[in-house]
Amino acid sequence: MNSNKKGYYAYLAVVFLNAFVDLGHKIVIQNAIFKSYDGQQQVVLTAIVNGLILLPFILLFSPAGFLADRFAKHRVIRHSALVAVIATGLITFSYYQGWFWAAFALTLALAVQSAIYSPAKYGYIKELVGARNLASANGAVQAITIAGILLGTLVFSMAFEALLSGATAAGPGEIMHHIAPIGWVLVALALVEWLATALLPARRQGAPDNRFELKRYARLDYLRRNLKVLSERNAIWLSIIGLATFWAISQVMLAAFPAFAKESLGVTNTVVIQGVLACSGIGIVLGSMIAGRASRNYIETGFIPVGALGIAIGIAILPGLGGAVAMGLAFLFVGLMGGLFIVPLNSLIQFQARREQLGTVLAGNNWVQNVAMMTALALTVVFATVGIDSVGLFYILTGVAVIGTGYTVRKLPHSLARLLVMAILKRRYKVEVIGFDNLPQSGATLLLGNHISWIDWALVQIACPRPIRFVMLRRIYDTWYLKPLLKAFGVVPIAAGQSEEALRTINGLLKAGECVCLFPEGAISRNGHLGKFHTGYERTLEGVEDGVIVPFYLHGLWGSSLSRADEGLRVARAPDFRRDLIVAFGESLPLQTGAKALKQKVIELSLRAWQAYSEELETVPLAFLRTAKRRGAELACADASGESLGAAALAVAAARVAGGLPGRKPGRLGVLLPPGPDAAVAVLAALWRGYTVVPLDPARPDTWEPRARAAGIDRVLSTRAIAEAAESAGEALSGSQWLWLDELRATGSGWWRQWQFRLLPGSLFHRLLGGKASGGAPAVVLFDERERPVVLSHRNLMANCKQLSDVLNTRVDDVLLGSRAIDHPDGFVLGTVMPLVEGIPVVAQADRDDVLSLARAAARFEATLLPVMPGQLQALAAEPAAHPLMLASLRMVVCTGGPVAPALREAFELRFGRRVYEGLGGPATTALATLNIPDALDLKDWKVQQGDLPGSAGMPLPGTSLRIVDARTGTERPLGEEGELWIGGSQVMAGPADEDAGAVSTDDSGLRWLNTGLRARLNEEGFLLLADGQAGALASPEAAAQPEPA
Repeated sequence: MNSNKKGYYAYLAVVFLNAFVDLGHKIVIQNAIFKSYDGQQQVVLTAIVNGLILLPFILLFSPAGFLADRFAKHRVIRHSALVAVIATGLITFSYYQGWFWAAFALTLALAVQSAIYSPAKYGYIKELVGARNLASANGAVQAITIAGILLGTLVFSMAFEALLSGATAAGPGEIMHHIAPIGWVLVALALVEWLATALLPARRQGAPDNRFELKRYARLDYLRRNLKVLSERNAIWLSIIGLATFWAISQVMLAAFPAFAKESLGVTNTVVIQGVLACSGIGIVLGSMIAGRASRNYIETGFIPVGALGIAIGIAILPGLGGAVAMGLAFLFVGLMGGLFIVPLNSLIQFQARREQLGTVLAGNNWVQNVAMMTALALTVVFATVGIDSVGLFYILTGVAVIGTGYTVRKLPHSLARLLVMAILKRRYKVEVIGFDNLPQSGATLLLGNHISWIDWALVQIACPRPIRFVMLRRIYDTWYLKPLLKAFGVVPIAAGQSEEALRTINGLLKAGECVCLFPEGAISRNGHLGKFHTGYERTLEGVEDGVIVPFYLHGLWGSSLSRADEGLRVARAPDFRRDLIVAFGESLPLQTGAKALKQKVIELSLRAWQAYSEELETVPLAFLRTAKRRGAELACADASGESLGAAALAVAAARVAGGLPGRKPGRLGVLLPPGPDAAVAVLAALWRGYTVVPLDPARPDTWEPRARAAGIDRVLSTRAIAEAAESAGEALSGSQWLWLDELRATGSGWWRQWQFRLLPGSLFHRLLGGKASGGAPAVVLFDERERPVVLSHRNLMANCKQLSDVLNTRVDDVLLGSRAIDHPDGFVLGTVMPLVEGIPVVAQADRDDVLSLARAAARFEATLLPVMPGQLQALAAEPAAHPLMLASLRMVVCTGGPVAPALREAFELRFGRRVYEGLGGPATTALATLNIPDALDLKDWKVQQGDLPGSAGMPLPGTSLRIVDARTGTERPLGEEGELWIGGSQVMAGPADEDAGAVSTDDSGLRWLNTGLRARLNEEGFLLLADGQAGALASPEAAAQPEPA
């Protein structure tokens, strides 16, 4: 167990034991009062003992906050635990002496210890887990505290009744004699708590310059100053008032219920009384767990109004119930609603408080809560004295709760609306927040990021605990069924061509210190890429002196029905259960940040979002199985002149081969096959069985031996026909065990595998044949231009497949025509793995030099996507028999592997009427890192989203970032200036096979960067322009690591 987890568990143990011990003594005293007194006297004494517990929290507010800020919080917790050991020793002595009133008074000693301990305990949470995990940690602390209270209530009540059973006690002093052994339990637990504090790790060392003056304390100077700190931020003050109201109501319920149960229900057993009261604690535990789980990566403030409403309803129905079971359920419901109410409020206080004031704020929170509880108890005594019975007290509480609910909903309308939206979205989406700590707690904040779907605004609000003001087109804002919800969210309507008024409104909101969100693209993306960032937001910042810009990136909604993706991508991206969404917030930027620099920051953020996304991606064979189940008999793979396989048939064939492969020690397996169905079956089967595939090209026998040695191949999967042809030509591959694909495809029972595929879930069918590889496991070894082996993991492959299908914006009628051998990244990834995983039919033309057959295959299969090399492009343009109608079905011709001369581009486009889109990539980036894509036209405002810049290598794929670096200093060059090209992203290779890191490095945040060795620059829109004379393919890692020639 690492030190962080060890410290966290020790902290939870300390929290539990402190609550257990404090509650144990309190239960003993309360039960003695219940047994010895009745009516008003019982209510008054119960209220007093509760008051003794609260009094130190009121009087020691300033000293406790000072100690929590002045000294290291783990030390304050440790010394407080030692005080608890001494106090429980004195309490035990009082029990044995029969000194009831001394034990009663010593309740104050334990309360003093708790008052000093409390702000340090809550302040330590943020130091221990950080802001991102604050809500979930608060939920755990709340739950463990209540668990200690619950267990203490039941254990000590049962021990009390057991020790008192059969005894005749005339008064509270005699009761103390009988239950005295309980004291030793308190002492032992206090000792364990003190020992557990030794395991708490040191975090911050406090502020040694802080000073505390008794005179100022006596004059209430500290109190006034600390209360001023609480009121400086409205969110903190409102949260404290909400918590104070809840706990005040709870105190009255705890004081009034025993008398109510004794008088109205005739209950005299303290275990029953405490058991009913404990139900409220159980409810708080459950509510805290629900709120903590829902707020795992952010703070779900929508629970606040829901919890307030539930508390009011629960208290209202309580007096009319009869029987202990019904009462227990009512207390359970009130507690459940209370847990939902208090966890986000506590988290908001900790999130909003400045670090140097956190101890003071938390102590102030305790003080206000305890003043409210003390006031409520005092009023309880007054009401009992004037003759108001316990039923009347519950009706008064109902009125207070109703007023509190109305106030909460009025102050937090966005939170209630947000929860309603979240309840709808959670049925289909799972939200993860990255960079939560980068959100400012208060002050003018302008959130700026990409616009990918119709619900981006809701996603950003869900991720941010602060109310956000959005801007939306008035024609959408005025939709009758949307307007009430949008108004509750504080959306600012803007009319097309009349933006000045809206910009002035936003400017005023920022000057008032509010949080505003804008989408600088001005429209939802039509191609999945970032569009041009407009400068209009800069005008909203005029005159705003204090504030920051926070960039964000949204991932996961492109390809959903709420985006502008084509239907084919929507089908491929349709989740089995819930769609994973990611909101990534970047570090704060100055208000002067321009649109161009901002866009680069958002692109960099996409790396983090895609890195988190890629961590959850499945392996290649499992992803294909899920696609095959969806596509069934639809075409998956075909040879331009022969065999074709449907998705289900391909899955069954791969399963039969996988079942026949040796699987005890899968290593590196050579696959010597031309592109087509056989290669698809072999690759899927080998990956399924856990092998690392090493593709070999049958047309290049000179590469077999050196690649087999470099990759460490001990088995080769091929066909007898290929092996015999090679042997007859004197080019046989020696030293490896040969496995015959045609024989393996005939092994096992075909119908049995078919039924397994049909009946079993994809994941179970995958595991059945040994599918255990993780996303980080090596999947394939490819070779670069200098014959250097490059290892790619399943995660590399899957990430690049998703990136490519996103920018290709796949359609339901897409067919990809491939002609590269599978030993090339375009042939392996773009021509095999990507279409299989994404559900795009792929047709393979084995002879890449026969461009006429390639053109005829495009016409026969109505291909829409054609990856080619510059040489093939030139041959097609020069082939007289290739008629333009043969390529009429193509919508994208993707050219990689080298720059396309302007004259060649023009000749091809003039002859065939098809645009050529260039990209940059190589084995080190799995396949492609950048790509030009078609421009997209918005038919509503007639604006064009640029995706293509002829002569460039395109923009980086989603989740890929480009840096232009000064080779001498290592610093990043400004936009437009030339330097060394670095590529970062989830598709950057796992590493060279010989484990020499070469040109790949990992930064402090865990992102991988590849130094390509190419000279390039980025233009203002993010298009990559290679320096004159540079090849349009990535150099080998070895070449990239070499110094430039003089």
